[in-house]
Amino acid sequence: MSCFDERIDRRCTESVKWNLYDEDVLPMWVADMDFASPPPVIEALRERVSHGVFGYPNAPEELIEVVVERLQTRYNWQVDPSWIMFLPGCVTGFNLFARAITKPGDGVLVQTPVYGPIHHAPANHDLLLQSMLLTPGADGRYTVDFDLMQDTIDERTKLFLLCNPHNPVGRVFTRQELTDMAEICLAHDMYIASDEIHCELVLDGRQHTPIASISPDIAARTVTLMAPSKTFNLAGLQCSFAIVPDENLRKAMSKTRAGMVPDVNLMGYTAALAAYKYGDPWLEDLLIYLAENRDYASSFIEAEMPGVRMSPLEGTYLAWLDCREAGLGDRPDVFFCEQARVALTSGTFFGPGGEGFCRLCLGSPRQQVVEALKRMRDALTARNG
Repeated sequence: MSCFDERIDRRCTESVKWNLYDEDVLPMWVADMDFASPPPVIEALRERVSHGVFGYPNAPEELIEVVVERLQTRYNWQVDPSWIMFLPGCVTGFNLFARAITKPGDGVLVQTPVYGPIHHAPANHDLLLQSMLLTPGADGRYTVDFDLMQDTIDERTKLFLLCNPHNPVGRVFTRQELTDMAEICLAHDMYIASDEIHCELVLDGRQHTPIASISPDIAARTVTLMAPSKTFNLAGLQCSFAIVPDENLRKAMSKTRAGMVPDVNLMGYTAALAAYKYGDPWLEDLLIYLAENRDYASSFIEAEMPGVRMSPLEGTYLAWLDCREAGLGDRPDVFFCEQARVALTSGTFFGPGGEGFCRLCLGSPRQQVVEALKRMRDALTARNG
C-alpha cells in the first residue's frame, strides 16, 4: 500500500477544500492535494516548533543556496542568488509585477482558458485584459496559435502573463513553443510574468523549461514565479519566490511591495528548506502515483462517461474535462455537484474557452478518485435514462 493511499480526515481542520460544501459532497475542485507532506518536512516543522521562539525571520542562506542548486540541476539554469525574491505566493508575485511595471490602461495578454487569478489580475490594476484562446486539437491537446498571439497584441500591450505548466489544460509547453512566445514578446517590447508553480509536477519524464532560461534577453524582461507549495503540498505555509534577473525590475518590485506585501513566515521557510533538501524521494513516488491516477481517470472517462472527454495531461494533477457533448450547458460542475455530489471547478472560472468544461483535481488517494468518477458516471447514466 502506498503512503498516498491513506485517506486523511481533513474536515476536522480549517480546510477550504473540505469545508466549503456539505459533508456528503466529495470535494475534487481546488488544486490542493489530500496527501500528507513529506515526513522530513513534518519533522523539520516539529523541531522548529519545539524551539519555542517565533520571531521575525530572514530567508535562510541555505534555502537560497538550495534553490540555486536545484534550478541548475533540474533546468540547467544558472541563477545568481541576488535574483531571488521570496514572496508569500505566486499570485502575489504576478500581481506585484503587474503593478510595478504598468500604468492604468496598459494591456495584459493572457491565454485562455487559464488559472482564474491570472485571468482576473489585469482588473486588479485598471489594466486592459487582452485575451486569446488556446487552440484545442482533435485529441483535446491545446497549442498556441502564434498568428493569433501576434494579432491580439497592440501598442498598449505591456505584459504577458504565462502559465506553464498550464492550469487548467495540462500542457507542458515545449522549449520551441516557449521560444516562439518569448520572441513575439521581445519584438513588441513586452515583459513576461511566468507562473511556473507546477514546474516539478511534470509527468512521463517530460522536461520543464523555465522561459527565462532560454536566453539572457528573455531573462532580462521576465519574472519567474515558483514555489514548493504545489509540489510538496505546502500551500497553507505560503512560501514562494520570484526569480528576477534584471536589477531595475527587482528595485521596482521591492519599491511596490514596501509596506504592502509581507515577508514569508518562519514555518514557510522551514518547510521549503526541508522539502527541497530531503523531499525528492517522496516526489518521485508522488509523480508515479499521479500518473497512475491520471491514467485511471482517462480510461474510465473514455469507457464509462459518454459525452465527456479528458484533455491529455502532461503536467499538474488537474484534469480538464470537456463536457459539451454531454449536454450539461456552460456549467457542468453544477450538474455534478447537485446530482453526483462531487464538487469540481467550473470551467467559466478560467475565462473564455471554459464554457462547458470543468476541472477535476486528481491529487487524492486512488479510492477517492474512483469514488468521484463512479458518482459522476452514475449521475450521467441516470440523466440519460
